[in-house]
Amino acid sequence: MSKTIHRIIQLLSALDLSARQFDISIGSANGYTLRMQKNNASVGSDVIERIVKKYPQINLVWLITGQGEMFLKDMPKPKVRTKAEIEAYIDDKLKQQWSDEKRALLDEVLMEIEKANKAI
Repeated sequence: MSKTIHRIIQLLSALDLSARQFDISIGSANGYTLRMQKNNASVGSDVIERIVKKYPQINLVWLITGQGEMFLKDMPKPKVRTKAEIEAYIDDKLKQQWSDEKRALLDEVLMEIEKANKAI
């Protein structure tokens, strides 16, 4: 019996996406899909939920059970993102993460300065 992860791999081919592009699009960690495939692991309901939210044209019954068609009828396939769009998205996410880390570091330094000032 085929597992959900195998159907996800089929889906990647149908959507013309790499595993990395797919992972990013659904908000999963880089390498998640290939790691799940390699380990023949079960996909969690949180991941299935994110897939269906991002790609509403996917037939949920097919994704979970393998029954029926991959795509719902009368629903177009999503626009395939260009490499430039994906790189811009990754850059924005990295900038946001770095900004959050800088803010946390600044808060930590300010707390240390405040403690040092109180000790004087």
